[in-house]
Amino acid sequence: MAALYEGYTLCGLVPAQNLSNSSIQGIEEGRDSDHVVVTDSTRSVMLYKVSDQKLLGSWTVKQGQTLTCSAVFNSQTKEYVAVSDNKVIRIWKEDAVLLDKTFKATVTSDVWRVHCQQGWEPVVLFQRGAVSLLDSLLSAPQQPIKEILDQEEAIRWSTSIVAETQQFVIFTTEQKGDHFLYLQRLNPNGLQRYRLEREEPGLAPLSFSVSCRDKQIFLLYLYPNGHVYQSVVSLRGLGADEGAHALPLPRSLLLVLPVGVGLLEAASALVLDEAHVAVVGVPHPSAGASKDFLCIWNTNFQTLQAGKEMAGETFNLWRYSNKLFIPHGKTLSVIPYDCPKSSLASALGKLRQAKTEESKAPASIPSWNNILNGEKAQPPRTVEPKKTRTTRRTQSTPSLTTDQVLELIKTAPIEEVQKEVEGLVSRADTQDLQPSVGQLASALVSRSLADPAFYTPATLAQLVHTQCLCHSVCPDLVLLALERKDYFLCQLCLHFFPDIPEAVTCACLKTFISMSDMDAEKASLEPDSVCFMKTLISKERGQTGLQNGFSPTSFEEDCSDALSGGGTVLKSGAEDKEKTSTAPEQTCPVGLHKAVLLNEVLQTAYSDMFLLPHLKDLSSHHVVLFLQYLQFLYLKYSQDVFPQVHGLRSPSLTQIMDWMCLVLDAHFTILVMTPEVKGLLLNFFLLNPFSCPQVRLVSELGKIEGSLKELNKMKVKKDVGQYSIEVIELL
Repeated sequence: MAALYEGYTLCGLVPAQNLSNSSIQGIEEGRDSDHVVVTDSTRSVMLYKVSDQKLLGSWTVKQGQTLTCSAVFNSQTKEYVAVSDNKVIRIWKEDAVLLDKTFKATVTSDVWRVHCQQGWEPVVLFQRGAVSLLDSLLSAPQQPIKEILDQEEAIRWSTSIVAETQQFVIFTTEQKGDHFLYLQRLNPNGLQRYRLEREEPGLAPLSFSVSCRDKQIFLLYLYPNGHVYQSVVSLRGLGADEGAHALPLPRSLLLVLPVGVGLLEAASALVLDEAHVAVVGVPHPSAGASKDFLCIWNTNFQTLQAGKEMAGETFNLWRYSNKLFIPHGKTLSVIPYDCPKSSLASALGKLRQAKTEESKAPASIPSWNNILNGEKAQPPRTVEPKKTRTTRRTQSTPSLTTDQVLELIKTAPIEEVQKEVEGLVSRADTQDLQPSVGQLASALVSRSLADPAFYTPATLAQLVHTQCLCHSVCPDLVLLALERKDYFLCQLCLHFFPDIPEAVTCACLKTFISMSDMDAEKASLEPDSVCFMKTLISKERGQTGLQNGFSPTSFEEDCSDALSGGGTVLKSGAEDKEKTSTAPEQTCPVGLHKAVLLNEVLQTAYSDMFLLPHLKDLSSHHVVLFLQYLQFLYLKYSQDVFPQVHGLRSPSLTQIMDWMCLVLDAHFTILVMTPEVKGLLLNFFLLNPFSCPQVRLVSELGKIEGSLKELNKMKVKKDVGQYSIEVIELL
């Protein structure tokens, strides 16, 4: 049975002015399935890493200019392509800063869309129906563009697909109430034109979606009366251009959706697979007239299999790598989904599957290794008997429903609440558990905030373990855990929640860095993370071997010589001279459990732009302590003798360096002006084995700078003949 899992926010959006204009023009896949390119409705293109909800790049055209088609990523050249003001094609790489200084080419006809499939060359579709490969177009941008469409015919929707090792551009048009489908084949070129059957007078399709399988193209389209039709075009036997004559395109009624009162104004239906369709903008059958729902329908059995309410109007969606991207209100959300092979029992909701390794969000977790390392649980032989015992118990004692448990949470004692919530979670199937976990967690948090005597840490931890919970569903959970000093729950949330805001991340960092080691040691933390830090701290302080291919002692001596030779002395006094003769201190500046909690912060997803302002709130004392800990981690990671233990949860070297840079960026001015941290900053400089050769080179070049200037002043002999040797002495 299809399922919608807990989503998360990818980014904020500027609300659309009306239903006819979306707040974004399009979402395209980036360099891989974890990166997407988002183009808003006016001037900006953003690149996001989906798993981290991290903004990697943003580009904007000048005021007065407008992006008129969504940007795409050209995987062949690693470049981005967009169109502004209908005729200006812009191409840039990811490291570009200003879009106006990148490549631009103006064409002679208005562009409708640029389409690009992974591994294929981008294709440009013009508003008058012509199609051209991007390279061919850019070789002569001012070439005349052929008009394919009739005078009163206009494109309404387009896409591109790759089928049978060929690229196709598919678009629909409207002319005087009639709708047509164009199928443009590339290399060799061929154009087919089809006429769609008319619906009720005055009704035009609201959305189109296309899929390809078994050498056939399936076109799915939704009308305002809720009718979803499917038309099939065979790829076999496509001949030469037949665009002048429209062939009739038969259709079959695939699904009839509920529309409530009147007709649908804006909605979308998107093909997920051969048996499932995702729909937005259509009322939920059991939720009255509200249309702010995302639903998955089974087309084979005409059943609603999953539904999720979306805050704010939503009428468009995109799909990449089993994730749905939905703009609604001021938010672009990502909703993971799953569509297993359908059967009549599952479509009717009567199939109860055991919680096996195939479950996407397990309600009970057998071990920490399975939780944290993503290991698939082996099918235990004790599952069936355990389920049988649970069944017998529930037969003798009536079980409470989710609504009854929610009411009980408001007034019942802690022991009774824990018993009923834990029982409900252990009884529920994965699909039943998904919508109720957020409600249970929110109810528990609300009462805990209102009643200082009420708190259920074990129950909240169990709800987090289900992986059906995220920060956006229960935004007060992490702050409640910090308030109650429940650091184990904080650790779980930092690990399992993919959408923790940067402000909350910094609140955790400030709490962890400021707490005493004694308080931290009282906390019961996840065993693998503690084991990792024990292994790290137990290593000997000194080492005589190489670190990443260089010796710390000789390395620092070289750097000191280079810096002194360049006329800049960063050391002051005998103490600093002594520091440069030995490797930087490798004693952990914080306690074991405190280090474990800081490691969780280092592994949390964030966006640089939103994190920096909150990092500036840290005090200088805490900043220095945090930098000392980051330096300790880096030096330990740099030792070739340090074993990277597989399976133990720990931050990566890249994450450590990223946080170093962020903290230095946020507090660099204060750190430079503070004398007692000068040695720490010098050590950070020494961490990079490539810095000193560069400084030494600049220092040597500075020594001969005067002589090089004198060469320019020397008079050059006018007549040197065909060949000469001249010796110049530098004094």
